[in-house]
Parts: sequence; C-alpha cells; structure tokens
Amino acid sequence: VQLQASGGGLVQAGGSLRLSCAASGRTLSTYGMAWFRQAPGKEREFVAAIRWGSGSSYYADSVKGRFTVSRDNAKNTVYLQMNSLKPDDTALYYCAAKTIYRDWDWSGDYAYWGQGTQVTVSS
Repeated sequence: VQLQASGGGLVQAGGSLRLSCAASGRTLSTYGMAWFRQAPGKEREFVAAIRWGSGSSYYADSVKGRFTVSRDNAKNTVYLQMNSLKPDDTALYYCAAKTIYRDWDWSGDYAYWGQGTQVTVSS
C-alpha cells in the first residue's frame, strides 16, 4: 500500500483545512486508516482513525469536535477535515494504514505510512 498525503498549508487560527490521503496498490476495505502528527521537538501523536469497512471513527481528545475523519471508497482516499484550528495544531501530519483493528492510537501497529504534509496555524 502506498499512501500520499496532501492538503497541508498555512492558515490563521480559527480557520480550516482538509487533508487527503490517497492510497494505491491495494483496496482499503480491510484496513484501518489513521492520521498522526508530529510537531518540532515533540513525539508523534495520534489524531484520528477510521475503520474503512464500517466507517467507525476515533479521535484524540485534543481534536474531538473540531476534526472529522472520513473516507471515499470510490477514490480510495481518506480525509481529515480540520476546523477551528489552533496554533497548537501546527505539525507535520501523516496518514497511516493497518489491518489490526485495535489500539488505534499506537503508531507501532501501522505498517504503511505516507510522507507527511505540513500544517501551520498562525495566531
């Protein structure tokens, strides 16, 4: 599975961005997809995940109510809609995929990773 993340950019606090993660090489019907982020000097942290088949979604407490993860079966793409962005959301955002349906927030389980897309939120 190859993952290509895009959609990052510079936005003011309170603004919105939508990240995309396009997958190729395999259909994702049996995969779980997630977004992680890593800010300079900090560890990579879980943001959100979605179980491709059922559409069940999971979020970090820090983004609940502001971010929404979704997927498009026809395009084999997962999205992260980010609203009410804060400067603390500034990070390099990665998409990842795995076939293990548990521990969505543990990065060690994810076998496939995209290259990352930078999100910068100015105050």
